[in-house]
Amino acid sequence: MKRIFDIVVVLITAAFWMPIGALVATALVLSVGRPIFFTQLRPGLHGRIFKVYKFRTMTVERGQDGRLLPDEERIPRIGRLLRRLSIDELPQLLNVVKGDLSLVGPRPLMIDYLPLYNAEQARRHDVRPGLTGWAQINGRNSISWDEKFALDCWYVDNRSFWLDMKILWITLLKVIRMEGISQAGYATMPPFIGCSQSNRVSKDC
Repeated sequence: MKRIFDIVVVLITAAFWMPIGALVATALVLSVGRPIFFTQLRPGLHGRIFKVYKFRTMTVERGQDGRLLPDEERIPRIGRLLRRLSIDELPQLLNVVKGDLSLVGPRPLMIDYLPLYNAEQARRHDVRPGLTGWAQINGRNSISWDEKFALDCWYVDNRSFWLDMKILWITLLKVIRMEGISQAGYATMPPFIGCSQSNRVSKDC
């Protein structure tokens, strides 16, 4: 039922999101050039690797040393706007159609984080990742990694159709209010480096 629901919602709303996607693509070509899409490998259900799609919101500007400038310095005005409105995530509807993502589930994170999870944190991969999730409506990038993983695992244990509907509705409100987009000093939030100090005594860390 969840998979059918995902497909039906994406198809029904296509008349809304496809024109927006076309406008964004045109604006990106004119402002930051090609390519307009950013792709990255992410772990999905049971850790299966897939390619996630996003609109490119950062340039490839480098400093005198040849290294990429910090994320905050490579985000042009249009990139900031797309992130604030979460429109940069729009191409991931293609991932939903392909079955890589669900509309609701733990957000897919970096592949590099896989060996850093403890047994509890790794349970987030027991369900298909999503465009939005329980952690996204309860702080998004403004909360700590420990809090984010705890919320993801709570969703795994308590997921239901009605919970998904609640998450989708609150997500819409959060997007309108532009809440929890990033932590101070970061484009999103600091990278995950492993179990928190309080958890390192656990045999799972």
